[in-house]
Amino acid sequence: MHTFRDVATAAYCPRKLYYRHRDPSADEDVPQEVHARRDLAFRYPELLESDPEVQAAPIEVTPTQYRSRLGRLRASLDAWDDLVDPADREVLLEGRECRGIAHKVLAGPPRPSLVFAGAPPEQGVWEPQTVRLVAAAKALAWERETTVEHAFAEYPAYGVVREVPLTTRRKATYRSAVRTADAIDGPPSRTANREKCAPCDYQGQCGVTTRSLKSML
Repeated sequence: MHTFRDVATAAYCPRKLYYRHRDPSADEDVPQEVHARRDLAFRYPELLESDPEVQAAPIEVTPTQYRSRLGRLRASLDAWDDLVDPADREVLLEGRECRGIAHKVLAGPPRPSLVFAGAPPEQGVWEPQTVRLVAAAKALAWERETTVEHAFAEYPAYGVVREVPLTTRRKATYRSAVRTADAIDGPPSRTANREKCAPCDYQGQCGVTTRSLKSML
């Protein structure tokens, strides 16, 4: 059974998934910086109300911007109360195809929320994160024997929360990622998008060559 991380990586770069499957250190502990950012998703009320707390928090916008964003979320997001006090936290979900951790599971109707340490796009969510959200929603639906039509993506270091409808297109993207993950039995072709290669831990093994702007000039 694939993990949520597997199918998200397959959507990002199948070759990276190939090398990760062969890396004995791939499942090492999550970096402390990531833990600290994820923890912010469970502290929204105190960050909204306490200036010292938000001043000391590992956020990527100014404290004023951060509290303003949280204030807008509290006023506009119907699921705000469930997000700040979820029915379940850090839940292992096992579906028909994938398994993984949902950082929050909201009640009535059940919806998963995943917390991402990085930056959000201008709109929506990144494609690999879309795949991960659909995987979590499908696993939750499988366990609860119910329909799950929405998920949430949280970017707590930026004070951003986005509700993600599980559209036909997003489900198709997920199914494509599952098929890709199923089919990996040798090194897939290298990605043509070299921007993905620079931060990759497996760039040396992959053999891809990247050039900096400085070197090209």
